[in-house]
Amino acid sequence: MNIKIVLLIPALLLALSGRRAAAAAIAVYHTSDAHGWYSARPAQWDNENSTRSIGGFAALSALLKKETTPYLLLDSGDMFQGTPEGILTKGLASITLMNRLGYSAAVPGNHDYDYGESSLKVLVSSAAFPFLGANVYYKGSAANAAYLKPYVIIKKYGKKIAVLGLAGKHTATSTMPEYVKHLDFRDEAAEAAKWLPAIEKEEPDAVIVLAHLGLSPELSLKRVDVSTWTFDPPPSGTLAVARAAPGMDLVLGGHNHTALLSGYHDPVSGVWLGESGYGLSYVTRAELDFDDASGKLTSAKVTLLPLWIDRTGEDPQVIETIAGFNAAVEREMGSVTGRAAADLTFAPDGLDSSIGNWLCDITREAAGADVAFHNTKALRAEIKKGEVKLRDLYQAMPFDNTIVTMRLTGAQLKRLMADNLRGGRSSMQVSGLEVEFTQSADGGPAEIRLKRNGREIGPREEFLAATNNYLAFGGDGGGVFAGGREIKDTLLPVRDVMIKAFSAGPVTPPGTGRIKLTK
Repeated sequence: MNIKIVLLIPALLLALSGRRAAAAAIAVYHTSDAHGWYSARPAQWDNENSTRSIGGFAALSALLKKETTPYLLLDSGDMFQGTPEGILTKGLASITLMNRLGYSAAVPGNHDYDYGESSLKVLVSSAAFPFLGANVYYKGSAANAAYLKPYVIIKKYGKKIAVLGLAGKHTATSTMPEYVKHLDFRDEAAEAAKWLPAIEKEEPDAVIVLAHLGLSPELSLKRVDVSTWTFDPPPSGTLAVARAAPGMDLVLGGHNHTALLSGYHDPVSGVWLGESGYGLSYVTRAELDFDDASGKLTSAKVTLLPLWIDRTGEDPQVIETIAGFNAAVEREMGSVTGRAAADLTFAPDGLDSSIGNWLCDITREAAGADVAFHNTKALRAEIKKGEVKLRDLYQAMPFDNTIVTMRLTGAQLKRLMADNLRGGRSSMQVSGLEVEFTQSADGGPAEIRLKRNGREIGPREEFLAATNNYLAFGGDGGGVFAGGREIKDTLLPVRDVMIKAFSAGPVTPPGTGRIKLTK
């Protein structure tokens, strides 16, 4: 009898050990486009919960501490650019918090290059997790960017999870082009197909693609259930990546600030896709289930979880860490710059907005220009009526842009607007110009009329135009500016012009209607 007991104990220990070492399920948590929003804030975009607090690392940490399934934590980039805490620390606050929460891997977003590659390298070297970028090469070379790994194999409770990283090809023009001109951001789908054979040799139990790329730009800024949709033709984003080659199980994207409520199961490739919105208000949870006997992946389920703090709670240690960042920043950001006589808001119809028109007006005035332009996406937060602090201006326009002037003809101005009108929306804000356009069947502009002071302008007329250095030197939507005459960077920061405008007295937002979609 004693002999039997001796023989059974090792067998029992081995069985128990096996259960610990090989989990039947692995959870994958995914964030993207946090943009420096480290703390909870009212969900003003949610009509039913506009005063309810949501988001932040303290809420995410509290949620993760309640998780009973072994998990990975991944991020798809654009980590810090958007708040004073993120901007003034150049992203180090993001890395500190991500290290604390135990991230497993991340890819750089386009805005993670906003202070140059050398600044990103500091973040990479400070991270306790790898940064991935299989499609980032040095121009004229077959060599990948040395500070980014193509992929990583993560071992978790007896499972080998491969994570392949893809930066957005758009990064070449969606950060300051000068900062990345030596880098080649190659096609995401082609690079995924290229690297999969190397990954398969590692014999992973599941393959995840982590990308700073979204399902479709048409879904930008939306919280949407696409679980029953069919895409025909398929968009060129993460769906193209999923269909590039067999072997992927889960593709987690970002950049478009889309929140996919239930993920998307592609019926063609069988791959699950997820996106996690903007500002760390949501987190995607994907559960990967494995067969107990074979260990093979059998199914996945993707769900978007809102980080309502009355549900998740908040981790007090993380709150304490964030408070340290806030205290240092508040000494500068808490100063009052002036008052807003009314809300400066975004455009509900996607055309010109009161905040966009105001920014273009003060830019035109500061430059002594005839017309002025800013990209719509340069503005990231509205400015509310009442006291306005420096923090509000940083959150509204978080980029360290300067004003650039050049001379453009009427024909060039028309081409500029044609490049930035799509789907009945404008990705350009204007001053000194009235724009009327009709929409073609493909969503682009069919006809554009430009007026100044009620008079239609001619194609050969020349105007002094002002814009920001991002657009002037190759940023998305700004290609026309490169053909201007007498291009001059004034080196005057756009944000300084905003501060001066508020210092001069209460700011009254201008009216809208400068850009009109006509039938």
